[in-house]
Amino acid sequence: MSCSWRYERQARRAGYQRIAGVDEVGRGSLFGPVVAAAVILDPDRPVRGLQDSKTLSPARRTELAAQIRQRALSWAVAEVDAERIDAWNIHRASCQAMREAVLRLVPPADFLLTDAFAVDLPLPQRNLIRGDARCASIAAASILAKEARDRLMDELAQRYPYYGLERNRGYATAEHLEALRRHGPSPLHRFSFAPVRAAASWASRAFQQPLPLREQSES
Repeated sequence: MSCSWRYERQARRAGYQRIAGVDEVGRGSLFGPVVAAAVILDPDRPVRGLQDSKTLSPARRTELAAQIRQRALSWAVAEVDAERIDAWNIHRASCQAMREAVLRLVPPADFLLTDAFAVDLPLPQRNLIRGDARCASIAAASILAKEARDRLMDELAQRYPYYGLERNRGYATAEHLEALRRHGPSPLHRFSFAPVRAAASWASRAFQQPLPLREQSES
């Protein structure tokens, strides 16, 4: 079922003109950045069939992302990398990615619709639980954010081929966890996340363990 435009209509009736949906993807991933997008949809050029990005097939998501980029009044994508996620925490990193995406909008937004979390900006906003499944603008942002992050995972899978990133997108699948146990984490893993921290600790102990002495053959 497509998302509703009622939240945008309510904001317009209140006098706002540039209403941005904001969402992020990758909060639960063990690898790479969290990515956020902000989208101001054009009511005169609507994109039909907007849904939560997680419910869409890759082909349909790519098709909708192209339409959003073509028809939106404004859109932007931002990311916060794994190093900053580890230094801050995933919640702060996600909020910062959303903030940066909103600040990159040209023209700028005058009202925000967000998926549960407020954005740290002096803008009026409405925070909707499960907003990506209810609100067209938030769904559009989730589609752009996931499309951007998936493309990045495909690229990074070529650099770090052991982890199956092109399939699991960095999430804690059985394949990914086994790869962490066998190969240890890469520099782009999130070391503040428990499975990565455990794999790094195990790899460190294995590396420091002395090698067994080779038996000497009798002369």
